[in-house]
Amino acid sequence: MTVLERFAARFSERAGRPLTTYDEVWQASVTDLPGFWRTVWEFFELDEVAQAPLADGDAAVLADDTMPGAVWFPDVRLNYVDVVLRRAGQPGEAIVGLDEDGVRTAITWAELPARVGAVAHALRQAGVGSGDVVAAYLPDIPEAVIAFLATASLGAIWSGCGQDYAPEGAAGRLAQLEPKVLFSAAGYRYNGKDIDKRADSAELASLLGDDVAHIMVGEPGEVAATPWSQIVADTDHLPEPVKVPFDHPLWVLFSSGTTGRPKGIVHGHGGVIVEHLKCVAIQSDLDESSVFFWQTALSWMMWNYQVAGLLGGATIITYSGSALYPDADRLWRIVADERVTFFGTSPGQLQASRKAGLHPGADHDLSALKLLGSTGSTLAADLFDWVDENVKHELPISSISGGTDVVSAFAGGTTGVEVVAGELSARYLGVGLESWSPSGEPLIGEVGEMVVTTPMPSMPVSFWNDPDGQRYRNAYFAHEWEGEGPAAPVWRHGDWVTVTERGSLVIHGRSDATLNRHGIRMGSADIYEVVEAIPEIGEAFVLGVDGPGAKYWMPLFVTLVPGAELTDELTARIAGEVKTKLSPRHVPDEVVVAPGIPHTRTGKKLEVPVTAILAGRSEVNVDPRSVDDYSLIEWYAERGRAHRW
Repeated sequence: MTVLERFAARFSERAGRPLTTYDEVWQASVTDLPGFWRTVWEFFELDEVAQAPLADGDAAVLADDTMPGAVWFPDVRLNYVDVVLRRAGQPGEAIVGLDEDGVRTAITWAELPARVGAVAHALRQAGVGSGDVVAAYLPDIPEAVIAFLATASLGAIWSGCGQDYAPEGAAGRLAQLEPKVLFSAAGYRYNGKDIDKRADSAELASLLGDDVAHIMVGEPGEVAATPWSQIVADTDHLPEPVKVPFDHPLWVLFSSGTTGRPKGIVHGHGGVIVEHLKCVAIQSDLDESSVFFWQTALSWMMWNYQVAGLLGGATIITYSGSALYPDADRLWRIVADERVTFFGTSPGQLQASRKAGLHPGADHDLSALKLLGSTGSTLAADLFDWVDENVKHELPISSISGGTDVVSAFAGGTTGVEVVAGELSARYLGVGLESWSPSGEPLIGEVGEMVVTTPMPSMPVSFWNDPDGQRYRNAYFAHEWEGEGPAAPVWRHGDWVTVTERGSLVIHGRSDATLNRHGIRMGSADIYEVVEAIPEIGEAFVLGVDGPGAKYWMPLFVTLVPGAELTDELTARIAGEVKTKLSPRHVPDEVVVAPGIPHTRTGKKLEVPVTAILAGRSEVNVDPRSVDDYSLIEWYAERGRAHRW
């Protein structure tokens, strides 16, 4: 019996009627939020780790359902780390670390408390207590997970940043928080090269302030930092997690910050615990027998999501290195060697595997693999087919939609629900997700704005340095609907979505980067799915630019695979594919070979700011520190200047 089936049986008892289909469970979960989340609490026996048992009554679960500002579990006190460490008695490995050279390190469940306790003791010695901030500038390594757990155990607040950021870019985020301690690494290996980060780490420490204590994984050399090895050698201290209120800050994640100062998004202990247990265990069927590997980095919310595997008792895999070095088969070898059961990746990695002609299922033993996850951008239907043919036949694919904003998923694949190529299988339990018309009417089978009409426990507790909550409200609740609009505020996420009659979803791209040709709207993701399936195309980038006198320019920028050329025949083929598979009105005005496609550090294409740049808007100011290759921005700006309306 799957975790979802066992949960549905428990929830049916509370509902007083059998909930036999996923849609019935979902409907009950959004119409009875207190009953649903109480069932989650009881199903995972969270009374074991709380200061006192959860009181009776709906108000003990949801005292106020107003968005923003819903009040969840108002009298609960608990700690994220207690939920993890109650697993310490089970056998096997808790965290496995791999680097690009294949060096493997492992921390068993039995070893985990001493590691966490040693680092927590060092933090206390540095003056860290409840409500203080600890910052990290680290690769995706086991030490990062241990440092996070140690921080959270004290009731302190964690915030991490990958070492691909330059010191100034990292400081643009972390310095806002005024941390007391910085964790960094002496370096890492990427694309076959050793990257020394000691000087950058020292510079970041200086940018964070004179009083910041600095702890470094690896040998500090001339840098004034305490070696990690010295700290974890002291094994005489077991963790003593501090019980904190349900909404006590657990971590601060940051928005991409491409056109302004990155926003610090604060999430609480309790909201993250219940949401992540729901997502990784109930929706994804993770348990003590699972091995969970999502290729990620500390700057991306999927790092936080992967750590949640520990909440469910799974072994998690961290990986420091390139996903494509020495070749596109790198991650598939990890999946096979580590007997991974849930592998999370991106459409880009799957696309690279396909274009490299890989056949992972034939070349490796993937018999342990039970679920493939994908996020970061929309997973095209043809990639579902490629996985089925080349990875594993009838392997469930969980293409998920969520975000840093809720550090969770709104929708995705789930146990027992049919996977349809190009679709997200279901709205996740407890998520009142709908597609709305411009006037706020729910739509089925039509493209509309993605909204969430019911509160979620992992919606932000607050934004950092936003005392009156105005920036938070403006980010999600300030959209102006046509006509009277909704009676109560709803969360507008900024994506175009279709909710099908089956309850599945199709994501069409950002609604603030809509392609609007001749009054017909289309999401960029629809274009990418068609164009990036063409063998010669490496990546596509389509923009809709408003010009003077109601003129409209829709260029398609592409990168090509090695050896390909943009011939007249290829240009015509691109236009033909868009015309026949999508719409003749959305054939691009021109196809241009670009030196690259600009992304945020977490891999999202910079459609909105680059559209504004092409339109010649002078107020657009893209932060170089938030872009993977800032040199591309000027190239696109020049294209905009050269365009003749």
